[in-house]
This record gives sequence, C-alpha cells and structure tokens, in this order.
Amino acid sequence: MRVFSIPMRTRFRGITVREGVLLRGPAGWGEWSPFLDYDSPAEVAPWLAAAREAADLGWPTPLRDSVPVNVTVPVVAPERAHAIVLAGGCRTAKVKVGESSLAEDAARLEAVRDALGPGGRIRIDVNGLWDVDTAVAAIKELDRAAGGLEYVEQPVAAVEDLAAVRRRVDVPIAADESIRRAEDPLRVKALEAADVAVLKVQPLGGVRACLRIAERIGLPAVVSSALETSIGIAAGVALAAALPELPYACGLATVQLLADDIAAASLVPVDGALPVIRPAPDELALERLAATPERTGYWESRLRSVQDRPL
Repeated sequence: MRVFSIPMRTRFRGITVREGVLLRGPAGWGEWSPFLDYDSPAEVAPWLAAAREAADLGWPTPLRDSVPVNVTVPVVAPERAHAIVLAGGCRTAKVKVGESSLAEDAARLEAVRDALGPGGRIRIDVNGLWDVDTAVAAIKELDRAAGGLEYVEQPVAAVEDLAAVRRRVDVPIAADESIRRAEDPLRVKALEAADVAVLKVQPLGGVRACLRIAERIGLPAVVSSALETSIGIAAGVALAAALPELPYACGLATVQLLADDIAAASLVPVDGALPVIRPAPDELALERLAATPERTGYWESRLRSVQDRPL
C-alpha cells in the first residue's frame, strides 16, 4: 500500500491536490482514490472493489487496442481554455460549465470552438448545478455559443429533473451522477432520462460491474475518469476497450490535469487516443509524491473503515 499526493495544474472539482492509495496484488496495482465528499463507508466501498479487482483479478480481454478520448477544460478564462485544447491534441473537448456566469461559460465555449475548428466536438459538464428551467435556457444559449453541442452531461441533479430537461431540449443528455451516485442507476433507463450513460470504474465498483450496468442500461456509453493517476486511468481504458461498442470519445485524458504522475509511462493521449496498456508505478515517483505522515494516517484510517465490509 502506498499513499500519494499530487498537486493539480488547475483547481478542478474544488480541489488543488489529488490524493489516494495504490494497492498491489497478484494481478498488479490498483488505485483507491475516493473523493473526500464520498464520506461514508458505503459510498467508498465500490471504489475499493474496483481497486481490488485491478490488483487481484485483472480485467477482461480488450476488444480494441486504443481508445479515443476528449480533452477536459476546467472553469478557466477563455485564453487558458484555448491553450488547453490546443495542447490536448484531441478532436473532442469536454468543458466544465455552471460554476461561472452564463456569459463566462459562453466565452469559454467560443474559445474552445476556435481552438478545435468547425469539425471538433464539444460537450459540456454541469455536475447537476442547474434547476430545470435554468438548464433549458442555458443549454440553448451554450449550444449556440459552441456552434453545436455533442451532449450535455448531468445538467440537473435529480434523475426526474434530468428526464424533464431531456424532453424540453434538442441537445442529447448524458447521465453521470444519476448513475454513479444513485441507489438504482437503472432509473435513468426507466425514466428515459438520458441519451448517453457516463460510466466511471471506481465509483461503480470495477470494470466488470460497469460492463454489467452498460448491458442493462442499454444506452451508448462514455467511460470517464475519477481524476486518477495513470494507474487508475488504466482501469477506465480497460473498460472502454472491453465495451462491445464505443461510439463516443471517452473522458480519460485527465492525467494532464495533474502536475505529476505516479507511473513510469503516463497515460496521456497521442493523436487523440490512449493506448490499451497497463502502466506500473515508478519507484522514484512513489517517493517523490508520497503523502505526508498525517495524510497517510488519514488514508490508512479511511481504508480500515471499509476494508472489512462485504464488497
């Protein structure tokens, strides 16, 4: 077990440092890095199941040897957004919105469109910050600013509201939190609340668990990261590589958001895609990025609170 602490290049999801645990087993290394707002043992247990799967079992046989990915644009000024997209080397961009004003969000999207050109695809991620009426109005405005949106991810929090928004807009709707933080992720299907399912390996309990959800939910799937190191991203790549169909670029190019990485060979995109490989930790990086004794104690205590729960 090794505890890491890596600074972020830009504040993202409210954090400036990414922490977590690497676990080693007979099949290799797994990453356990639930966000701090996952504050109950029940919530973080699936994350541990995913890490144990990676360390103890490994993953299903891949159906492809590379996975197309999107560049992720945090809530930053338009000039910075433009630079991130150019440096990202992807033809699809996911842009965070909802934390700033609608005018600022629109300006960010215009800058992303300029960087991508007319043929690139833009999707936005709201993380459930809007109400239904705000979402309907904002989606129409941001669709214009982007020159067309591929889809809108989680514009509202409740799955019932997600279904209401979907009925009132022309842009496809993707469900993220309504799947990964829901007691019943299949309600998205029952309520016809989304056109796209966003799957994240750690919160949903592992690659095999995600494959079962994808089969039962019956929607096109986009595999996205939980802001992991390359060790954790490899699990997302394994899921994307094992899906029968992969119609969308995946949100797995997030190692670029970290100021450093734990792996010897980082999973960063080349020509808009990630290779289906399994990187190993680098010993010098493990030492360089080791958490302080205080933070290591915190993560050890957190792990003890869930490791004896049935997974």
